[in-house]
Amino acid sequence: MMNSNYKVDNWSIVEEKFNPAMQEASESIFSLGNGRMGQRANFEEKYSGESLQGNYIAGVYYPDKTRVGWWKNGYPEFFAKVLNAPDWIGIGVVIDGVEIDLNELELLSFRRELNMREGYLERIFAVRIDGGKTAEIKAKRFLSIADDEIGAIRYSVKPLDFNATIEFSPHINGDVRNRDSNYNEMFWDLVDLKAGKGDAHLVAETRKSGFRVGFSMKYEIELDGSPVDPDPEIIERKGYVGNTVRIQTGEGSQAVLYKYVSVISSLNHSKEAMVTAGKEALERAFSRKFDQLFDDHRQLWNEKWAHSDIVIEGDEKAQQAIRFNIFHLNQTYTGKDERLNIGPKGFTGEKYGGSTYWDTEAYLFYFYLSSSPAEVARNLLIYRYKHLQRAIENAELLGFRNGAALYPMVTMDGRECHNEWEITFEEIHRNGAIAYAIYNYIRYTGDRKYLAEYGLEVLIAISRFWRQRVNWSDVRGKYVMLGVTGPNEYENNVNNNWYTNLMARWTLQYTLEAVSYVRNEYLEKYDEIRAKTGFNEETETERWTDIINNLYFPYSGEKKIFLQQDGYMDKKQIFASDIEPSERPINQHWSWDRILRSPFIKQADVLQGIYFFEDDYLEETLRRNFDFYEPRTVHESSLSPCIHSVLASKLGRKEIAYEMYLRTSRLDLDDYNKEVGEGLHITSMGGTWMSVVYGFGGMRVKNDMLHLTPSLPDQWKSLSFNIIFRENYLKIYINTSRITIENEKGPSLVLMINGEEQHAGENQTLQVKLKPVMG
Repeated sequence: MMNSNYKVDNWSIVEEKFNPAMQEASESIFSLGNGRMGQRANFEEKYSGESLQGNYIAGVYYPDKTRVGWWKNGYPEFFAKVLNAPDWIGIGVVIDGVEIDLNELELLSFRRELNMREGYLERIFAVRIDGGKTAEIKAKRFLSIADDEIGAIRYSVKPLDFNATIEFSPHINGDVRNRDSNYNEMFWDLVDLKAGKGDAHLVAETRKSGFRVGFSMKYEIELDGSPVDPDPEIIERKGYVGNTVRIQTGEGSQAVLYKYVSVISSLNHSKEAMVTAGKEALERAFSRKFDQLFDDHRQLWNEKWAHSDIVIEGDEKAQQAIRFNIFHLNQTYTGKDERLNIGPKGFTGEKYGGSTYWDTEAYLFYFYLSSSPAEVARNLLIYRYKHLQRAIENAELLGFRNGAALYPMVTMDGRECHNEWEITFEEIHRNGAIAYAIYNYIRYTGDRKYLAEYGLEVLIAISRFWRQRVNWSDVRGKYVMLGVTGPNEYENNVNNNWYTNLMARWTLQYTLEAVSYVRNEYLEKYDEIRAKTGFNEETETERWTDIINNLYFPYSGEKKIFLQQDGYMDKKQIFASDIEPSERPINQHWSWDRILRSPFIKQADVLQGIYFFEDDYLEETLRRNFDFYEPRTVHESSLSPCIHSVLASKLGRKEIAYEMYLRTSRLDLDDYNKEVGEGLHITSMGGTWMSVVYGFGGMRVKNDMLHLTPSLPDQWKSLSFNIIFRENYLKIYINTSRITIENEKGPSLVLMINGEEQHAGENQTLQVKLKPVMG
């Protein structure tokens, strides 16, 4: 299923015809961000058609009052929401008294491009005005990653066949609201606004949460390349500041407006300095002008691509898709600020509140770990460490004691803010993903000191939670875990979810190893942690060991598979292929009761656990479980196809691996779920990267060594990707006959290729012939 609205191109997303019915989808697809702020691809000029307006500032949120039918003890009081912030991109345009509005005017041509190589959005279109007059308009904008408080727009108007009076109205509009407001509440109070000749500023503050943001605007105008010194009309009205400028142009002349805006917040500046700091940032940008600002921005994008690009030869759809995913991952999170994390929609929409989920550790962490310096992934862990006390408080609200921590399923500041009971109270496996990320970071980077500095404290608190969450069953003669929801959210309130029990047992085992390591290698720090947390190694580890040795896991001796949970085989065993196509997706056509009684699986659950710990299982075990669960999986979570793709690659099931890769990589471009207008699936984009590098590239880290066991889809001639592994910057090229590893930076490296030890010397290139991999 291809989306014909967007042209297939290796480095760009291109829309060559305007389709108003696709506008909200395109606003998501063409979104921009720089890690500090983001923006949907709304038009600069007026648009009266259907549109989801969205400007977002990282870390700024509103605690919208929880909306539930009835209250339960432990429910969060609010759902944290990323805010649609004041709109700074606006440039009203009037030509000979006619306002430019693509919902009203006759459109003669239209082209919109998201240039992923250089990180900008451009539109070029022509409209007919008053019958015979035609005008061409070009708009180019970017959010600087070189100076992440700055956005810039170049907007030009050319009357093609008439002399014209052009009005530009650059402005900032603070009269905005969120579409998903539970009670249609306004989230902003305006604090200060002022317009002057050629500039303006607006300061707003969030209600309840008290974040303050400042927007400062400055512009300049050229006519056929020469500066224009206009005498603007200064406009100040409720929530709106700006100027209106009138210019007389000749036929074929081009009027260009350059708009520069600084966007700052009280996360980085004092509330009292919003205007001063905003103007300082604005002058910094204004002095460099549009072209120099863009050059700085473009150079940093070149650096990002040098570390993270993936090149696929022979499959243009796959190539475009992976770059689209990498582009949005790079512009959503830069790792500069340990207070920030990643929302499932990034900066592209309001759904899921822009909050942090377990998706970060389970799906996104891999990409940043391998494509950026270690401190980027480390900051994602520090984010959780700084929320540890809140995680302990979250657990206390649910009745846990003695320093047990339950990290929130959904959060902005460490407090749980999800109001569905099966998520808030039951989907506790998120604790395991956070522990696994600590392990994964240390395994990949070799930064074992992290355990002493931060990791052990978190692991102890999570292990205390698991110790209290299980209970002894006299009937089974085992520890059991009751009333949980696993990754498969189409099963609620189940007993002994295999994946959740697996993560609990593994976390306890890993914590025992971490305790021993820190005590032996960093005794002073160990004593400090013990005093701070009240940790009693002898008594606590004894109970942990007992649980490790006696935790129950459901298993089918008949099928020789791990059972997703107790009672799974009581369900009528039918396949996803048995569902009528008209009833897919089932979450939009079936009652929740019917879904819960079905055997259908929303996303990888048992297979998620095998993926995390594949070295613990024989390939035949993986094969049996994959063959049982894959046909029952409806993949109605964006996070599902990537895991299946990686596991299918390992099993040599190239066709399934490729099908699942296209599904996850083109999920938004082809709008598989018919919901892209709500925003992109940023967290599944990390899974897309996993599908390529861990799946088709076969990359793993085992025993401090890099392993590669590649298996390319038949549709691909070659694959190359870049990774940073410890001190080494590696470029890896794979085709059907050989693998080439260029050690671009770093010392000599010993690695395993298809199970055989190889050496890549410093600044040297290694080539190894590949044997065919049989499916």
